[in-house]
Amino acid sequence: MTSRRGRGPAAPSPPGGPRRSSGPGQAGRGQGGRGQASSARSGARGAAGSAQSARRARGRPPAAAPRRPRALLRRRIVRRDPVKRLNVGLLLVAFVLSLFAGRLVQLQGIESKGYAEAAVRQRLNRIDLPAVRGSITFAGGQPLAMTVDARVIYADPSLIQQYEQKHRTNIRNKIATTLASMFGLNPATLLQKLAPRTKMDHYRELIHHVPPDRARMVTAMDFTGIGTLQEYRRDYPGGDLAANVVGFVNTQNDGAAGLESSMNKLLKGRSGWQKVEVSEKGQRIPMGEDQQSKPTPGKGLRLTLDQDIQWKAQDAIARQVKATKAQSGTAIVMDPRTGQVLAMATAPTFDPSTYWKWKPDDWGDRVVGEGFEPGSTSKVVTAAAALEVGHVTPDTVFSVPDHITRLDRTFHDSETHPTESLTFGGVLAKSSNVGTIMASERLSESQLYQYMRAFGYAQETGVGLPGENPGLLKPPNQWWGTDRYPIAFGQGVSVNALQVASVYSTIADHGVRVTPNVISGTTDDHGNVTPAAKPAQRRVISATTAAELTKMLEGVTTKEGTAPAAQIPGYRVAGKTGTAQRINPSCGCYQGGGYTSTFVGFAPAENPQLVVEVVLQKPQNGYYGGEVAAPVFKDIMSFALQSRRVPPSSGRTQKIRISPDQR
Repeated sequence: MTSRRGRGPAAPSPPGGPRRSSGPGQAGRGQGGRGQASSARSGARGAAGSAQSARRARGRPPAAAPRRPRALLRRRIVRRDPVKRLNVGLLLVAFVLSLFAGRLVQLQGIESKGYAEAAVRQRLNRIDLPAVRGSITFAGGQPLAMTVDARVIYADPSLIQQYEQKHRTNIRNKIATTLASMFGLNPATLLQKLAPRTKMDHYRELIHHVPPDRARMVTAMDFTGIGTLQEYRRDYPGGDLAANVVGFVNTQNDGAAGLESSMNKLLKGRSGWQKVEVSEKGQRIPMGEDQQSKPTPGKGLRLTLDQDIQWKAQDAIARQVKATKAQSGTAIVMDPRTGQVLAMATAPTFDPSTYWKWKPDDWGDRVVGEGFEPGSTSKVVTAAAALEVGHVTPDTVFSVPDHITRLDRTFHDSETHPTESLTFGGVLAKSSNVGTIMASERLSESQLYQYMRAFGYAQETGVGLPGENPGLLKPPNQWWGTDRYPIAFGQGVSVNALQVASVYSTIADHGVRVTPNVISGTTDDHGNVTPAAKPAQRRVISATTAAELTKMLEGVTTKEGTAPAAQIPGYRVAGKTGTAQRINPSCGCYQGGGYTSTFVGFAPAENPQLVVEVVLQKPQNGYYGGEVAAPVFKDIMSFALQSRRVPPSSGRTQKIRISPDQR
């Protein structure tokens, strides 16, 4: 039986080894499938195979005869040139290397500067170097506000994170909880600051103004990634003494009230900075880049305030506010010759070291920030104008009833009385509203307005304190109907306490107004004092008119006047009371608004050295200025005269005629 390809049955291998048949019928190609040439070739292969098998048989044991391999298709062998293959490979390598070379040229040549700067920025840490804030001192050099050494506690969030990853522990919670308990802070807020924002987040400020001893306690805990740096803290040795003048600084070391605010730029100086290179682990690179801009210390302020007089004024007004259950109170002491403010007190007040614990309403200086109707203390301005241009003298007689009607309004004195003859000096001594209206009618509206402006109404005093209320005085073209009459006796016009004190300082200084001032000079970081420029001066009234007003104001403190409680043994005192109704904001009327009680005066009257003003807002236990304000004036003025070693008056008080019949 033959195969499908015409092959015959395979012949068994003879014993002793494989053997190929060389016969024509054993060629393995089929008898009819190929030509004679193929048969001949097959026969030759068979003979060669037999010879090879015989050679193997001599050295190897017999094995089963392998199957006869199939005939392979004839393949054409292509021989490639190895040099050509090498050249192609070299070209590919050269191309790849050229790409790398181009990128290196781009990085190290064209863009090298940008990448180098970016790398430096990643390694650089900027540390602010705060300037030493200038001090604020009393006139005698005693510190009111000073800068002391402190520390800022900072964190290295990246270093903390590396520690946690290495030791598989969470130390951030422990750090946040410990610091929060030490400084009374919110642990969640600290925990948020300890979380890194970037891989190179090496500096985060946690707590400012830490005293050095407490900072050493934090350092002793040896928390990974927690350190301290030097900074400065504002300290107020006097506590609430002159706090409303000085003000305070906020957490950014910027002034937020008082002189700390208005003179912030001068006091603060200019902060510096330092940039250092740090490694990925937060360590400073020894030879790395180190840039620095040194801070410039701030200038200090030397004030005109006298420490002892300030303490006395503050103590006296605080006690009277408490005694009368007043809403608030202010007291001012001035030198009329120089315009220097020796004391500026307000109650209630606050402690600038812990300003956040007090009401914001108590931060400001009410002496300049609180506007009010001056009442009878403003009558001296009307009197000055009348004496200057109204053809009136202190002895001019007026027939004064207890009320007077002008147009559609009736004006009253504070107390009912029969019609009486009073000199102009008596009108001022008894503080008659009706008599003042009668004297003011000898002035034109523009004349009255001009003298009020000349004395400083409706304009800032020039003292330089922030939040000053300039007051309100409408020009005559805005006056309607009877406006001029209440303005003449101190209603319908608004002032601050320092403006009123400045009016009486002008009279005490023989008619010359000196701009009020609280800064006597500046100091550098070595303590050298540079005096401030002299304050502006201008004549408001003649020296003769000022002398006549002084004589009239002395009559106020006599038994016939409204303020005998202001008398000081051994000294001649000139002054004026004020009891003005306050506007009730709920109705815009005077009903239920309470009173502003004032006394302002100067001594010795013959040679004025000091001016003192006391203002009480809405007192409950008494409200007449001669009753509640004059005694405080006496207390403060007596102390100030002794403190300044002012000799007693050499002569007696000049008596002024209250009525034409008096001799």
